[in-house]
Amino acid sequence: MANPWGLRSKSTVTLLIACLLALVPALLIGWQAIDDVRRHFASGYAEQYTLLHMQKILTPVSRELALSRRLADSVVTREWLLAPEDPVKRERFFREAEGFRWQFSGDAYFVIHHATGDYYFNDGTRAESHSPRYRLSPEDPDDTWYFSTMDSTGAYNINVNVDQKLGLAKVWFNVKIRHDGRVLGLAGGALDLTRFLDRFLRDDTPGLTPMIVNPRGDLQAHPERRRLAFNSGADALEAGEAQRLPSMLGDESQRERLSSAMQAAMRRPGQVHSLEATLEGEPRLLSVGYIPELKWLLVTALDLDAAPILENRWLWSLVIALTLILVILMAGFAFGIERLILGPLRRLQQSARAIAGGDFDHALPTERGDEIGELSRDFSHMARQVERHTQDLEDKVRQRTRDLEQTNAEMARARRQIDASLEYASIIQRAILPSRQLQDHLPRHHAIMWRPRDVVGGDFYVFRATERGWLMGVIDCAGHGVPGSLMTMLARAIIDNAILHVGADDPAAILNETDRQNRSTLHKDTLPRSIATNMDMGLVWVDPGAGRLTFAGAKMSLYASDGDRLEVQAGGKRALGDKRAMTYENQDMPLHRGWTYTLATDGFLDQAGGEYGFGFGHTRFEAMLRRHANDPLHRQVEAFGEALDRYRGELPQRDDITLLSFRFDDETPTTPSASGAFTTHPERPVHQEVSWTC
Repeated sequence: MANPWGLRSKSTVTLLIACLLALVPALLIGWQAIDDVRRHFASGYAEQYTLLHMQKILTPVSRELALSRRLADSVVTREWLLAPEDPVKRERFFREAEGFRWQFSGDAYFVIHHATGDYYFNDGTRAESHSPRYRLSPEDPDDTWYFSTMDSTGAYNINVNVDQKLGLAKVWFNVKIRHDGRVLGLAGGALDLTRFLDRFLRDDTPGLTPMIVNPRGDLQAHPERRRLAFNSGADALEAGEAQRLPSMLGDESQRERLSSAMQAAMRRPGQVHSLEATLEGEPRLLSVGYIPELKWLLVTALDLDAAPILENRWLWSLVIALTLILVILMAGFAFGIERLILGPLRRLQQSARAIAGGDFDHALPTERGDEIGELSRDFSHMARQVERHTQDLEDKVRQRTRDLEQTNAEMARARRQIDASLEYASIIQRAILPSRQLQDHLPRHHAIMWRPRDVVGGDFYVFRATERGWLMGVIDCAGHGVPGSLMTMLARAIIDNAILHVGADDPAAILNETDRQNRSTLHKDTLPRSIATNMDMGLVWVDPGAGRLTFAGAKMSLYASDGDRLEVQAGGKRALGDKRAMTYENQDMPLHRGWTYTLATDGFLDQAGGEYGFGFGHTRFEAMLRRHANDPLHRQVEAFGEALDRYRGELPQRDDITLLSFRFDDETPTTPSASGAFTTHPERPVHQEVSWTC
């Protein structure tokens, strides 16, 4: 099945990743460059806008101010204010003032007689009046602008104010009227505030907010009327925080930079100074210019994100161009990869598959002079080498197969011979076991468990019937398997000879004689240290007539239990043939009717099993003996085997296992006499040959 994630896909993805890796820093650098360019153009745009609006404001406002100063400096105005009751001078003033009204852009003028506080006002919206509209009073808060102006040292001011008595909001041009160093009053023109804001400050250009402030930062003009600091031009009222430009900035450092820019602009009229600041929480670029004739500062707030500094269509054109370049580059790269690499590799792949299928004669394309051509030639050479090696390997495999079959046949013959020998050895070993003799003399009073670990083993048991009683025992020779079975044959001969010398009714004497003959037969000094010749043995002489039992053991104990109690007669601590010899002694005890007596090799106690792989152990063994002491003997042995198998689980048998149990009750058989009749008081023979049956 073709791999969908082939070289074409991998090369295309690699190119795409490379382009993206190159494009990301390029975009970051480009974006930073565009942002710098945008800020540069924004600064220039804001400065030019500020200069343009300064001229736009200066020309008409200067004209209004000049007309106001001419009205205040007029001889007719001064003569009338010196003699306000003279009707001729009054008539002449109002006639001249009406001419000024026609020249004022705001179509309005006012004059105030300082001595009386009379306020005269005329505009084109109401009938002309030669009488005062109202009289100013120092006690009236609405008139504080006038008295503040008269107290100031300046010759004029421009004040944005709402005349509450006339109900007019205008930009007032307040010019002092002086005569011989004495102030006669105040005169000037007025521009409608709404028209002024619409004409000079309201701009449809997005992102631009022009505003006019005085040197203290009080807002004299703002697109939002609520921001205007009324009467601040006449120093009549302290502007609130919402009507001051510094209060709209983010922090004190920005206010300090704004103050520095305003001071620099006032020192160099005609120049614009810019700074970046946060205006009411939004980032803005502020450009500040000073109009000395009006004592105003024009501040332009520019929103870099909203102002039309760079057109989006130019940026989109750049993005589209870069995308097209990337697509064309990837298409060209994919075509080149397909033409120069993937196509030849595909043909090489087809040839390789043919060779893999066993067609070594398939020709590879070798006409190219580049690396792919060299690869094809090397692959052809490799195919010939593989063909030769394959042929050689097949020949060797056939030869090795014949050799292996012959070896397996020889091993099978040897295995059959070994199995036959082991089976024959097992028959011989079983022949020395007195199972038939036990069945003849104690058919219902004994039970045997004999489990060699291998086909043959190193455990066996003995039985001897005499006129006075029975000798029973269990022997565990060192080793198991074939070595152990050879030791059992030697041990049987030694025990047989020991009984001939000392008799069957003295277990301790048999042990001591067996130990002596074992040491004299097997010279340990001539044997390697790794070879063990010791034996564990337990012998019991049962005298049914006297109701006594004699036990002697070498590293083997005799267990007796009636189900409630358990008595353990420990044997000697050393085995027969041990490095340090010892003298074994008999232990005489009464023969309890109904009690079960048991001899067992250590293979039962040492068998590993359970959850942690520990040995079966004495505690578990003794509890098992007590639990089954009253069962029939054949059922006891079956229960012992089942308990051992459950405990062992899946673990292998560790050692040979032999267990002999016997029990005498009221029906205990009597021993045979020398003539073959049974008697309860037989005499002990001096020497009697031990008879071993299987």
